[in-house]
Amino acid sequence: MRHEITQVDRRSVAQRHGLRAGDFLLSLNGEPVIDEIDYQALIAGDRVEAEIERGGEKLHISIRKQEGEALGLHFGQTMALSPRTCYNNCVFCFIAQMPPKLRETLYVKDDDWRYSLMMGNFVTLTNVNDAEFDRIIRRKASPLYISVHSTNPELRCRMMNNRFAGDIMQRLNRLKDAGIRFHCQIVVCPGWNDGDELMRTLRDLRSLAPAAQTVAMVPVGLTKFREGLEQLRGFTHEEAVALLDQIAPFQQECRDQLGTTFAFPSDEFFCLAKRPIPPEDWYENYPQIENGVGLLRKMESEIEEIAAFERKFDMDEPVPDKVYVIPTGVSVTPHLQRWADQYAPANVKVRVVTVPNHFFGETVTVTGLLTGSDILSALTPEVLDGADEILLSASTLRHERDLFLDDMHIDDFRSRLPLPVHLIDCDGQAFYDALRGRFDND
Repeated sequence: MRHEITQVDRRSVAQRHGLRAGDFLLSLNGEPVIDEIDYQALIAGDRVEAEIERGGEKLHISIRKQEGEALGLHFGQTMALSPRTCYNNCVFCFIAQMPPKLRETLYVKDDDWRYSLMMGNFVTLTNVNDAEFDRIIRRKASPLYISVHSTNPELRCRMMNNRFAGDIMQRLNRLKDAGIRFHCQIVVCPGWNDGDELMRTLRDLRSLAPAAQTVAMVPVGLTKFREGLEQLRGFTHEEAVALLDQIAPFQQECRDQLGTTFAFPSDEFFCLAKRPIPPEDWYENYPQIENGVGLLRKMESEIEEIAAFERKFDMDEPVPDKVYVIPTGVSVTPHLQRWADQYAPANVKVRVVTVPNHFFGETVTVTGLLTGSDILSALTPEVLDGADEILLSASTLRHERDLFLDDMHIDDFRSRLPLPVHLIDCDGQAFYDALRGRFDND
């Protein structure tokens, strides 16, 4: 595959070795370059042999540079990573439960190991053929983030509606043998892959340690849009308690034998079980925080840290009397109210308002899946009576901080409310500052 060089940085390695915009890169170190993954891997060393095409002729350029130093080349779309889509039809797939007529990007089912390597996205490896799997090993793509769900071949095929999904242990063993490390994910569905099946999966994955570094367990998320889909149900309080109790001896074995807890339930299990969130050191630097493992503990630890710092240096300046309203999802409500009661200045009052998720269904309890319309419905005149300002989690908006999931624009949202709205990032510093009227990132 040939890739046009669209730009060469001034004073770069590439410019010093005579590469130009308009050249075509044909290979590096004798290997074809498929995409950005190949390119970055092949230029990492201190010597690079580049074959290029210029004016219809092939040229060989030997490059000497510092190890890890960039070449300074830029390419067109041929080098870009277009997300590869999912080959599965998982019984628990959240995208299959989305309502119609939302923006197109919300329906993209990506399953791309390259994004797993670069961004920590979880992938199933079911759309990776043998040649591509060899490339993963050749490029030493580590760590990867892998959706396992079950190591029982028959059950994994059934859960993922893919008759080729049952070879996960063979593939994980090949990754282990190649020195590639990986984090695993299990979406736990009651009556499917919980109980004895869950323990089988955990033990199988533990056998792959230390290549298998952690396993996260996440309860299945169900919306009201499940017509024609497999019959599933969510976890009850009692089932969440049972799961936490069942895995506790296994976790202790892992701590004793591996030096790590290894298997981590997401925060939702502790919320469902109405159990305290474990202490910070239990989370071992939060390797699965993107899976909701330790988000609550991390935020509380951040709040405690900044509060202690400001007390130590007497930095907690007086603030005006205020009444804030914080709309939020069901699961985090008691934690936010507790933090607000504990850390707000004495003259600042906070009302944490639980917002039921009517858009997706009330079984969806996380703040990040609330829509603008549902939040507005919860902010009634009675709720806002006597309040001064609204603090809204930025997680309810897409990355650009402009649109809710129902495509309501933040400007439209603000225009429908009688009070100022401040967007608050999901970290302890931002929350602590907001309680004191410090808003740097609206």
